[in-house]
Amino acid sequence: MFAEDRLPCHRGFTWVARFLFTSLFFLSGVTHFTNISHYVSLMPGAIPFPVFLVLVSGLVELAGAAMILFNWRPRLGGWLLILFLVPVTLVVHGYELFTQEDPILWAHQQAHFFKGIALIGAALLITQLGVTPSKASFEGSAS
Repeated sequence: MFAEDRLPCHRGFTWVARFLFTSLFFLSGVTHFTNISHYVSLMPGAIPFPVFLVLVSGLVELAGAAMILFNWRPRLGGWLLILFLVPVTLVVHGYELFTQEDPILWAHQQAHFFKGIALIGAALLITQLGVTPSKASFEGSAS
C-alpha cells in the first residue's frame, strides 16, 4: 500500500489550490457585470427579473470566491458558491440539457452541467473542511 503521509503537502499548495478554484468564479463574476445581456440570454424565459438575478449572482460569486481565496471565512464562501452553483447548474444548464435538440449544443450543456456538479462537490468540501490543512498535516510531511 502507498503511505498517504508520504504524499507532498506544502502550505504553498493551499494558496495555489485556492487561486485555481476561485479563478473561474472571479472571471465569471466580473463578466456578470460586463456582459449582462449574455447571461440574461442563457436564462429560461420563465425566470422573473433576469437582470437583477444576473447582478446578484455575480455579487454572490465574487464574494464567495474572494472569501475562499483570501481564507477569510472560507466555509461561508463555499456556501455562497453553492448558493450560486445549484440554481445555475439545475435551472440554466439542466433546462438546456433536457430541451436542447442540437447534438453538439447538447454535449456542451452536458459538460457544463457535470462541471457544475463537480464544482458543487468541491464547494461542499470547502464548507466542511475549510481551505487550510491542519498543522499536523504539514508536520507529517516535513521529511
